[in-house]
Amino acid sequence: MKVELMHGAGGEIMNELVTILTRISHSNAGGIGLEALDDGAVVPINGANVVFTTDSHVVRPIFFPGGDIGRIAISGTVNDLAVMGARPIALSCGMVIEEGFEVSDLERIVASMDAALGEAGAALVTGDTKVVEQGSLDGIVINTAGIGVATRVVRDAGLEVGDRVIVSGTLGDHGLAILAHREGFDLGGQIRSDVAPVWPLVERALAAGTVHAMKDPTRGGFAAAINEMAVKSGVRITIDEEALPVRPSVVSAAGLLGIDPLQVANEGKVVMGVPPDESDKVLEAIRSHPLGADAAIIGRVENGSRVVMDTKAGGRRFIEPPMGDPVPRVC
Repeated sequence: MKVELMHGAGGEIMNELVTILTRISHSNAGGIGLEALDDGAVVPINGANVVFTTDSHVVRPIFFPGGDIGRIAISGTVNDLAVMGARPIALSCGMVIEEGFEVSDLERIVASMDAALGEAGAALVTGDTKVVEQGSLDGIVINTAGIGVATRVVRDAGLEVGDRVIVSGTLGDHGLAILAHREGFDLGGQIRSDVAPVWPLVERALAAGTVHAMKDPTRGGFAAAINEMAVKSGVRITIDEEALPVRPSVVSAAGLLGIDPLQVANEGKVVMGVPPDESDKVLEAIRSHPLGADAAIIGRVENGSRVVMDTKAGGRRFIEPPMGDPVPRVC
C-alpha cells in the first residue's frame, strides 16, 4: 500500500493510515491518551485536567474568502482544545517555509494568527522555523500545538440516549469556499469560510448547562463527525433534515459540483450532545454569541446504531461516513 491523498481526507480511508500511525505502546501518560482517538489528550497534572493537542496545516490556497492558513492554524488547535471542554492557554507554532516565499505574505499570515489568538484569549509562547529549497514544498506548512485546562473533560464518545444534538451554525461553508476559490468559480462572494476559534461560544454553552459530548466537524464534515460520535458512544442518532442549517448558496454550489455539503469540512463549528431538559438553555447560550447565531437542535440520540436522517420528502436514509472529504487540502 502507498499513501494517497485520500488518506489525509478525514474519512474511512484515513482510518487505514491512522491504524498504522497509532501503533504506539507508550501512548498514555495516566490520562486519556492516543488510544481514545479524540481531538486531544488529557494529562492530569497536580489535580488539573491539562488537555494537549497538535495540528498541521497544508491548506491550498493559503488565502481564501474568509481566512487564510494563519487563521486556520490558530483556530484548528484552539477548537480541538475547546471541544474537549478546555480553555486554551498557550500554543506553539512551527513553520516550514519554501525558499522564495513572499515576506509580505508571511507578515499577513502572522497578523491573522495574532488576531485569532486575541479572539480565543490564548497566547503563542514558542515556535520554530525552517526554510527549504524552492520546489520542495508548496509554499508554507504550519504546525501548531496547544495546551488548555478543563474543569470537566468532554469527549466525543459521551453521547447518552435521549440527548439532543446541536450544531452551532451553518454547515459546509469552509470546504465550499475553498473549492470555489481554488477552481476560480465566481459566486459573487456569497460563500465564505467559517474559520474561527470557537472557545468563546463553547464557554457559554458549558456555563449554561451539561454537555455530554462535543466534536468539531472538520475533515469529512458533519457526516464524518456525527458517525464517529455515534460509533464511539454506541448509540443511534436520528437527524431532522428540515432542521439542518445549510446556507442556500452552499446548497446550490454543492449541487452544481455534485458534492454533499454534509461531507465538506467546517472550521468554526461545533457538534454537541446535551440532555433534553437542558437543550433549549444551551442553545440560547450558543445563539447569544455571534458565531452561534444560526445554531439549531438538529437531532436526537436513541438506542441502536448508525446515523439516520428523516428527510424533507418524508422518508428516511442513512448518513454514511464519507470515504474522505471531497475537497482535499482544506486545512
